[in-house]
Amino acid sequence: MAYERLGVIGGMGPKATAVFFDKVIERTAANRDQEHLDMIILNHASLPDRTEVILNGQRERFLEAVRQDLELLEYAGVGHIAIPCNTSHYFYQEMQAMTRVPIINMVEETLDEICRTYGERSKIGIMATDGTILSGVYERSCLAKGLELVKPEPKIQDQIMGIIYQVKRELAADVAKVEAIVRHFVQEHQCDCVILACTELSCIPLSEETARYCIDAMDVLVRRSIELSGKQVRSDRA
Repeated sequence: MAYERLGVIGGMGPKATAVFFDKVIERTAANRDQEHLDMIILNHASLPDRTEVILNGQRERFLEAVRQDLELLEYAGVGHIAIPCNTSHYFYQEMQAMTRVPIINMVEETLDEICRTYGERSKIGIMATDGTILSGVYERSCLAKGLELVKPEPKIQDQIMGIIYQVKRELAADVAKVEAIVRHFVQEHQCDCVILACTELSCIPLSEETARYCIDAMDVLVRRSIELSGKQVRSDRA
């Protein structure tokens, strides 16, 4: 496979984009600079809040803002585009229609990995923004793949949103609270795994015991970005 330049639309949020970049570097099998991915990262931090535009029915605000990014990356000759933001994938079809460059579908890739790892008919919890939950972007794909999705109760969803916006404000997140929510899904709902479906959650260091129950959508996007760019994922980091 030929090596291809990767395009990234970031800024949703900036810290999550930085973590995505670090993970790509850490997980690429490379012994020197020249063996890493060529990447063009657009840190478009002023993009409208995805949850806000979904809840307020203002999808065009986001789509018009992201259009130029897609056009710029296509002009730059990237082979694939990664968007490390789960909620933005509510607009996946419209964004893909704006460019000839394939956009890596973070949602579909994550659920495909769950099917391979846990099998069809698996029961999965989800930790995500209000926008991601209410948009149904994961729920629709789960139904199509025969997976059972367990959404958080309102009180727990409020806790998840608080954790996400703590990270956005660069405040220390309560790791114990995150791990308690994961345990709740596993113990109370008998979930096989829990999707970390917000890139801010990828910034939180979880214990090895908790992480074994989690599928991090950003980690899935990182691996597919490396593979589709013609590089190999480090086996000791996969």
